Amino acid sequence: MELHAVKALVKRGEGQRLEFKKKVNHPEKVVKELVAFANAEGGTLLLGVDDDATPSGVRSVEGELFILEESIKKLIRPRLEYSTALVKVNEKKGIAIVDVQRSKGKVYRVRSSNDLQKGKAFIRKDDKSIQASNVLCEILERRHKKKDIQFIFDEKVQSVINLCEKNGFTTIRQVKEAAGISKFMAARVLIRLVLANVLDVDPNEDEDRFYLKNSHSSEEEWH
Repeated sequence: MELHAVKALVKRGEGQRLEFKKKVNHPEKVVKELVAFANAEGGTLLLGVDDDATPSGVRSVEGELFILEESIKKLIRPRLEYSTALVKVNEKKGIAIVDVQRSKGKVYRVRSSNDLQKGKAFIRKDDKSIQASNVLCEILERRHKKKDIQFIFDEKVQSVINLCEKNGFTTIRQVKEAAGISKFMAARVLIRLVLANVLDVDPNEDEDRFYLKNSHSSEEEWH
């Protein structure tokens, strides 16, 4: 990619598939963006872009990219598939381009540098990378298994349909209260309906929202 193409990309602004960073001062924050791209529909990180979206580049861009790649190896599980390219801004500064592909059945997570636990999953939503719920992670993992999902159209399912038709969407909490079932059971019903292509799920920082298929007006197609 040439510098003029990078500048044109920057003019689009950060969004569902594009993120800017100046440097890798906080590796855990940067790799979170890559994980969020992978768990959504893929995306591009431009390293060397100022907070005001000026593609001024960064000194020793090769060193910055090395730090980032070492952080990817150390902090992201499973192994992330990505590609990189370097674009010179001038003799001293450059921009690194990191392209991440959309996951195919894997849920990527970020481990803390001093924590050997499973880590946290993130997903891209507009121009933000938000933590993915356990329910969303299960949906991401299961929807690629190409297995037909069946369900019984019972009172619980009817409650979900009614809530979606009344409010435009529903949540686990709403289904729990309307159907008089546990939070766990409400989640199971919603997961099954998403996997059966009856519902779509829209990740949110507070609470995931579930919509009747094709009724959600959002143009995002992270799933």
